[in-house]
Amino acid sequence: MKDCFDLTGRVALITGASSGLGREFANALASRGADVAILARRKEKLDKVAEEVGAYGHRVLPIVCDVTDHEASAAAVKRAHDELGAIDILINNAGTCDVVPTEEITEERWHKVIDVNLEAVVFMTKATIPYLKESKHGRIISIASMYGLRASVTAPIPAYWASKGAIPQLTRGWAWELAPYGITVNAIAPGFFLSELMPGDDATYQQLVDALIPLKRIGHPEEMDGLVTLLASDGASYITGQTISIDGGKTAI
Repeated sequence: MKDCFDLTGRVALITGASSGLGREFANALASRGADVAILARRKEKLDKVAEEVGAYGHRVLPIVCDVTDHEASAAAVKRAHDELGAIDILINNAGTCDVVPTEEITEERWHKVIDVNLEAVVFMTKATIPYLKESKHGRIISIASMYGLRASVTAPIPAYWASKGAIPQLTRGWAWELAPYGITVNAIAPGFFLSELMPGDDATYQQLVDALIPLKRIGHPEEMDGLVTLLASDGASYITGQTISIDGGKTAI
């Protein structure tokens, strides 16, 4: 029987791949056979991830790239395609957050988040679509947030709410727009996961998790592996336009 989760011969491009969930996604897809292009700003961390992911025996191409520079992003996409021969899977993962009350927000602080979480997703996707059209297995997976689906009660994060809330709608629209080319488009909405933005090692933070999350714990990065692998694979060839939460039950209540 064919393994519908086998990614051998596929090429994935992952943004924000020098740490956290991006690093986890690179490992997950490489472990299933994919070649990966990993993009991030921090060269030293990116090189370490490339060495780690390379242990699976597939090609890994680290590219230093600031996703808010749209020309540089387009050049990075082209380089990934030219050096790896295809792009079958795009994972829009790069993200940031800023805590500031709405009445105190400035244009600079607004764009600090919007430019990474929303504009970069749009223009990275734009740059990648021509190559996904060439693929018989085109996949776009964008990382939203449970706080793009529900209001947060932890802190005021207006730019984050706006940017992550836009991802599910882009996902629905792109699913329709790109369906004629056989490209599926889905999003993942994580809850609290161990990362640089969410360290999870503070007693006060743990009390918050206990109060808000039915499973009463944060997520571990490897708990994303199954869903990202599914959405990137032939196993999800009839799933498109969906935003799926992995949040310990937060958006269920």
